[in-house]
Amino acid sequence: MREYGDIYSGHTRKQRRAVPEVVAERDLVVEDAASGFCGAVVGFDRGYDGEFVKLEDRHGTVRLFALRVAAFLIDGQPVTLVRPKAAAPAAPVRSASGSTRVAGLRARVARTNRIWVEGVHDAALVERVWGHDLRVEGVVVEQLEGLDHLATRLTEFGPGDGRRVGVLVDHLVTGSKETGLTTGLGPHVLVTGHPYIDVWQAVRPAAVGIPAWPEVPRGEDWKTGVCRRLGWGTPQDGWRRVYNAVGSFRDLEAPLIGAVERLIDFVTEDPR
Repeated sequence: MREYGDIYSGHTRKQRRAVPEVVAERDLVVEDAASGFCGAVVGFDRGYDGEFVKLEDRHGTVRLFALRVAAFLIDGQPVTLVRPKAAAPAAPVRSASGSTRVAGLRARVARTNRIWVEGVHDAALVERVWGHDLRVEGVVVEQLEGLDHLATRLTEFGPGDGRRVGVLVDHLVTGSKETGLTTGLGPHVLVTGHPYIDVWQAVRPAAVGIPAWPEVPRGEDWKTGVCRRLGWGTPQDGWRRVYNAVGSFRDLEAPLIGAVERLIDFVTEDPR
């Protein structure tokens, strides 16, 4: 007995053949079915009425064609061109500090050693640039809330073998109050710092879009004076600008970079 299949589906000659989809890789040669224009794929464009492919013929003429179903021919056969899928961004191989990034990092158990910084802004910038390194090494950064508290904190902490402290200090220059408070602290304490009045100033001016940090007279609050002269609003507004401008060590001045790197080396080196 003859098999007729599905009699409601129509004759096979009347059924629409599936049109294959082809990824429009660069330099793929296709023909526009409507106009007969033949060219290689050289790019894409997007308009209010959809997406388009750019084709360049052998004379160098470039034309746009809408990416529609069965709108192109390859070897005389209709195809539907589709845009290549964007490749997933590769994971960065360097951390913000420039060190090799450790994939699948699980934070190490914290060491007894510590790094102390003067305030919240110092801590935030150190975390932003060196946070990955610190978690690899198991180093905790703590705030002093002002250098005047250093002596008390050291007495409480009790530096010694296996209990090192690295201290990051703002405005560490000869003859300053900061220098007087950070000398003669023993072999288990390392004080480093930068010459800038505030850690904001250790961010490169170009990173925050200014030619230079403005001069603020002695006796005037530095952050307030900077924001007033730059039109940044309040110090809170200014801090957001500074923090968001820092993406890596390249946005910081060399003295701050060197100071933090020395502290990390000091609190992570093998004491043997």
